[in-house]
Amino acid sequence: MSTTTVKSSAPADRTPADTAPPRKVRRRGERSAAASFTSHGILIVASLIALFPIAWLVFLSLGPDKDDYLHPGRIFGKMTLDNYVFVLQETNFFDWLKSTLVVSLGTTLIGVLVAATTGYAVSRMRFPGYRKFMWVLLVTQMFPIAVLIVPMYEIMSELQLIDSYLGLVLVNCSTAVPYSAWLLKGYFDTIPFEIDEAGRVDGLTPFGTFARLILPLAKPGLAVAAFYNFITAFGEVAFASTFMLDDSKYTFAVALQTFVSEHDAQRNLMAATAVLVAIPVSAFFYLVQKNLVTGLTAGGTKG
Repeated sequence: MSTTTVKSSAPADRTPADTAPPRKVRRRGERSAAASFTSHGILIVASLIALFPIAWLVFLSLGPDKDDYLHPGRIFGKMTLDNYVFVLQETNFFDWLKSTLVVSLGTTLIGVLVAATTGYAVSRMRFPGYRKFMWVLLVTQMFPIAVLIVPMYEIMSELQLIDSYLGLVLVNCSTAVPYSAWLLKGYFDTIPFEIDEAGRVDGLTPFGTFARLILPLAKPGLAVAAFYNFITAFGEVAFASTFMLDDSKYTFAVALQTFVSEHDAQRNLMAATAVLVAIPVSAFFYLVQKNLVTGLTAGGTKG
């Protein structure tokens, strides 16, 4: 009798916590289902917001009339590629493309070369006034373009570089190089000094060390500087519209303005041209995207 009582009373002594199934322990960095759903929802909404202007531009470019942007619902029944055909065949599109690529790639090549040598010199060499030199580069970014156009025009006119690709490339470099030099200086600071010492031990000159040892390690930073120089020259309007007089030498940023005048606005053709303009930038971004994020983050770790 007593044995039965003891056996039956034993389960009654247990608390509900003892009988509940064990709780799942969440690992560090592991998110709950609600948190994962929320983050994915926010990312999807942000992606749609970012893609909407591009999709809207493509949609408007398919409308045959210049006033279709006022009644976008009517475009669905009359979509056509005539705007693209007109831009490619009846305008100076390919001349604009050539001018844009010459100016953008020229600014990228010269700008990155000057910025890389400048950033490396300030990062490695301790010449008198090297700190003030970097501050001078930073101060040049404080002047608005409207203040710089007149003196630059006078200088370009004296050098007979008005309406020339070289003149526009040099003017674009004057605005792109200071920031690129700061960016690359910060990236070169992250590369150990022991690499330079190893190059000197092997008999390399300072330029040989820079070209053969430092530049291969600085590819991510160079990619960011190249992308910045390319975008700066590609989308620049004020200098291009002032220094380029021949309409066949217009860059895309200036050529887009020719579709809108005081008495007429061919927005359907402007939209089609804008879609075509985005192709070179997308291709250039695709080429440098592997090193772009690395270069953007590495330069800020030391400096």
